[in-house]
Amino acid sequence: MQNAENKMNKAIASLEGDLAAIHAGRANPTILDKITVEYYGAATPLAQVGTISVPEARSIVIQPWDMSVLKDIEKAILASDIGITPNNDGKVIRLNFPPLTEERRKELNKGVSKRGEEAKVAIRNIRRDAIEGFKKQKKANEITEDDLKNLEEKIQKLTDKFVKQVDEIIAAKEKEILEV
Repeated sequence: MQNAENKMNKAIASLEGDLAAIHAGRANPTILDKITVEYYGAATPLAQVGTISVPEARSIVIQPWDMSVLKDIEKAILASDIGITPNNDGKVIRLNFPPLTEERRKELNKGVSKRGEEAKVAIRNIRRDAIEGFKKQKKANEITEDDLKNLEEKIQKLTDKFVKQVDEIIAAKEKEILEV
């Protein structure tokens, strides 16, 4: 039971990580988390080669500690899938986020809903695997029929709790996208 709950928590954490990468017209440094820069022959996370700041709601400024890596940062951002063109002024790189169009908002919401459904499927698969494990225990006479029913009820309540949590996370992200 504890194992299933841990896996469901990981599914929620994964969903939250995915949604953090979706920018809703606001500058959010988390969209840069997955970008790595070639730095002295090693792939280094962008956050480890400079300072990332958000001076205003729609822009991010990246100030590298070593100016020789400026071009590499620019290349890494262009090669990523964040969809924003960096502006390099020779000292810093600026990322300006354009306001979202209504069409783009709807598109983002579809992606958010899809990720929510994927998280729910993952949670339901965890429930299914747990129930199969309980049935194997029953077959091996490790637990009674009543224990099996109780465990199935508990895992269903746990599943319902996590599915509700996914719905709340999705609703909050969709609201954020539509409000900008």
